[in-house]
Amino acid sequence: MKISQIAAKAVVRVFLLLLLISTIPFLEGNNPKLQNFQFVVHRKWTLVFPSILIVGFVTLLVLCTIKKYKQIDLNWLLVVNTLVLLAYFLTIALVVYRQIS
Repeated sequence: MKISQIAAKAVVRVFLLLLLISTIPFLEGNNPKLQNFQFVVHRKWTLVFPSILIVGFVTLLVLCTIKKYKQIDLNWLLVVNTLVLLAYFLTIALVVYRQIS
């Protein structure tokens, strides 16, 4: 049980730290390429899957926090969900980086 607690807390902290770091270029406002960047989605239904990932992450995070990371199954579900969300986030970040550079 201890390993699942440590893994869940570590993965969530890494994800939130990367999310915080990624907002820095947008908050600075000095980059003219980011000011004119537009993210166009051609098929709106493709936003369903990231939405499910984000809602699942928030739900699992709230459940694990309420139960103080004592349920092993919820901890591992949170780890898997966060890793998939991290992979999706990094993919989007790479696409944005390629577009502005």
